[in-house]
Amino acid sequence: MDYPRPELENAVNFLEAASLSASFRSSPRPRKPLKVVIAGAGLAGLSTAKYLADAGHKPLLLEARDVLGGKVAAWKDDDGDWYETGLHIFFGAYPNVQNLFGELGINDRLQWKEHSMIFAMPNKPGEFSRFDFPEVLPAPINGIWAILKNNEMLTWPEKVKFAIGLLPAMIGGQAYVEAQDGLSVTQWMRKQGIPDRVTDEVFIAMSKALNFINPDELSMQCILIALNRFLQEKHGSKMAFLDGNPPERLCMPIVDHMESLGGEVRLNSRIKKIELNDDGTVKNFVLSGGDIIEGDAYVFATPVDILKLLLPEIWRDIPYFKRLEKLVGVPVINVHIWFDRKLKNTYDHLLFSRSPLLSVYADMSVTCKEYYNLNQSMLELVFAPAEEWISRSDSEIIDATMKELAKLFPDEISADQSKAKILKYHVVKTPRSVYKTIPNCEPCRPLQRSPVEGFYLAGDYTKQKYLASMEGAVLSGKLCAQSIVQDYELLVSLGQKGLAAASL
Repeated sequence: MDYPRPELENAVNFLEAASLSASFRSSPRPRKPLKVVIAGAGLAGLSTAKYLADAGHKPLLLEARDVLGGKVAAWKDDDGDWYETGLHIFFGAYPNVQNLFGELGINDRLQWKEHSMIFAMPNKPGEFSRFDFPEVLPAPINGIWAILKNNEMLTWPEKVKFAIGLLPAMIGGQAYVEAQDGLSVTQWMRKQGIPDRVTDEVFIAMSKALNFINPDELSMQCILIALNRFLQEKHGSKMAFLDGNPPERLCMPIVDHMESLGGEVRLNSRIKKIELNDDGTVKNFVLSGGDIIEGDAYVFATPVDILKLLLPEIWRDIPYFKRLEKLVGVPVINVHIWFDRKLKNTYDHLLFSRSPLLSVYADMSVTCKEYYNLNQSMLELVFAPAEEWISRSDSEIIDATMKELAKLFPDEISADQSKAKILKYHVVKTPRSVYKTIPNCEPCRPLQRSPVEGFYLAGDYTKQKYLASMEGAVLSGKLCAQSIVQDYELLVSLGQKGLAAASL
């Protein structure tokens, strides 16, 4: 059963995001719309294009593959079933994403679940422990209540030590949070006197869910940002599933909106080279098929690893670009398994597996309308950390996954399939997904406006306060579009100079 959409509109962060969205629609119409060429049709590129179109400009969005979405891409198999790049959850604490859904008129495409976080119990196979957030209580009391009422994962002394350890973050605010970037989760917990068991019980699962790596690698800044949002906003940790596949249910409405305002999208348009003028600014994008694409401004909204491959040689020693060397995408694997029966030991919700090989999972035949099936379950699982598994065969990954599922479903699944049998599976490997949020990465994250006039970046790795997430990608696109709108006069003058040089 889905739950009503929570009241998000009065949250400070929602209002701030709404104000930024409105600024594009209300900005003065340009006397000459800019043609902005954007590489990458993931959420960052789509967001950049959408808000530039809202401001009266003409974005041209180039996508290398034949599918929209980037890290939220999905494909349909021969049976008509969808399989996705990742298991995507939409939080109440995603103000720019929630505004985007509202602006597109598709709020009804989010299926909200009860306000809980549900963890498997490895020492009690088949059992779960819940953190339930009471609807009647405001933040942060609802979150504190959820933690205090759970006595299965943490003891009272551990809860007290954890609360005391968190006090500096609650008092110090954003400045304190950003200052913790140099410490891993494990290091910070020990520095604050929080028992290792708290990390083992809660933060291994949380680290893997947030960035697909373990707490001994993840920057504590990432955890504190999530905790701040979850504790400060009443509905911040409330989760929703999209009601179907992301390319059609989320990406296409953005494209339709942008095209209705004069924008354009081209699939199968892979960029081969960034060609430069004599002064080091961008002359054009050269596509792998030989086409040359020119514009008034250029945006790279691809993953950071692709940008680094295509960076012109003369840019590489510029500090802004040189710092990107530390930002590296983390590998992740998304697994889909269709079973011959309906599994009973599951919820209509996201579940934290607390498995050494798996992160989060969900029975999509229950949680997602397009994938509903009354008779058979389809589990979608995030296999992480994936560093040691990304090069292994799909069958090896499925065998390892089934061994873990046998612990989560001891009465229904066995590794040898003597119980529930696999009808089919899909394994989607992403060798370089979101950037790996290890300590001391924050100073390396670039602003959306580059030092090269007329060249901009968008992506969750760029500087914005929501780190590596769908919310971060959407916000980065808005900030990129804002920079281009602010630079309008400069970009017009650069175009005029280019025309004068061409005439000469």
